Amino acid sequence: MPTFRYSAYKSGGGEVRGVIAADNQRDAMARLKKDGLHPREIVVEEESSRRGSFLAMGRRISLPDLSLMTRRLATLIGSAVPIYEAITTLWEQERPGELKNLLGRLRERLAEGTNLAKAMAAEPRVFSDSYVSMVAAGEASGALETVLERLAEFLEDQDQVRSKIVTSLAYPLLMVVVGAGVMLFLLAFVIPKIVTVFESSKASLPLITVLLIKASTVVRKGWWVMAAFVAAGIFAWRRLGRKEEFRIRQDRAILRLPIFGSLVQHLILARFAKVLGLLLASGVPVIRAMDITGEVVVNRAYRTFLAQVKEEVIQGGSLSAGLGRSPLFPSLLVHMIAVGEKGGELEQMLTRAGTAFEREFDTRIARSMALLEPFLVLGMGLAVGIVVVAVLLPIFELNQLIK
Repeated sequence: MPTFRYSAYKSGGGEVRGVIAADNQRDAMARLKKDGLHPREIVVEEESSRRGSFLAMGRRISLPDLSLMTRRLATLIGSAVPIYEAITTLWEQERPGELKNLLGRLRERLAEGTNLAKAMAAEPRVFSDSYVSMVAAGEASGALETVLERLAEFLEDQDQVRSKIVTSLAYPLLMVVVGAGVMLFLLAFVIPKIVTVFESSKASLPLITVLLIKASTVVRKGWWVMAAFVAAGIFAWRRLGRKEEFRIRQDRAILRLPIFGSLVQHLILARFAKVLGLLLASGVPVIRAMDITGEVVVNRAYRTFLAQVKEEVIQGGSLSAGLGRSPLFPSLLVHMIAVGEKGGELEQMLTRAGTAFEREFDTRIARSMALLEPFLVLGMGLAVGIVVVAVLLPIFELNQLIK
């Protein structure tokens, strides 16, 4: 439900400002009038926050900063500090920047009488649905400190996973870029100078040298054709990417890839189990938790199936039985969920399963990168070796002719 920021006049003539959740502006206006207020201005909260942070566009709050803020907030609330004073304390201690601006906006909304969950819901670019729902459940149950601690731990775990992925891919990507750059330099600048020597000799050239010369010609004279093909491919990919059916097929194809697909699947399963377990442990209702988890899981093949499982749960079915109908969810995870449902420990079982899949993901990505690096070195060596052989073979033949 959208959130609207309003300014209105009281019956006595005083002005009041605040935030209200409504389906649309007309509904928000009707609610304000029902409360005895005369609206002066009603603006969608997302739009007002975007206008206020227009100059800071692109500078989003990092995951480590968000997790640190969450942990500090949990510590202050655990020390019996009221929420408004806790946010004010964080705002005063924070250095100027996007995070301080965010804390300032939260502080203003809290001062107007809005609770913490609604204040955070007005910042969708920072706080996800899962984050807001857990905070709302924590406020309702009186366990906000515990919920925030769990959120901080989850955000730290997500940051560690992201760092591992970036670190693992940095070296292979660097090698690919450097190798491609070296080959383009050889084909565009080095080979043309050597070709003039071969052409003056008018001797027959080996096939590998002829192919190398043609490749060099394509790079020098047909680069604009290749650039046009790349641009057309990107344009077509974006156009197709707007179609939901194409996206579903694309996500399913990703899961079928030999090595990368297995890594993606383990990462999705780890996030699914951890997020769902975290939401349930924080007191979020099962159906709402399924909705949020489906949105968190980026892959549309999983998202589509989870929507079907949610309908089965609404009709009285069990979560384990629904998940067990698809090969997307391994039997180990389904069995752990079934045990958790029977023993009343579903949240703990989901958290354990998520941790297990995270560890398996770490092991698989470490093995994959360990195998990939030698292959990349071998590939670069072969590419440079082919160029060297293509250049040296005609030279050897010329030497033999001279002798």
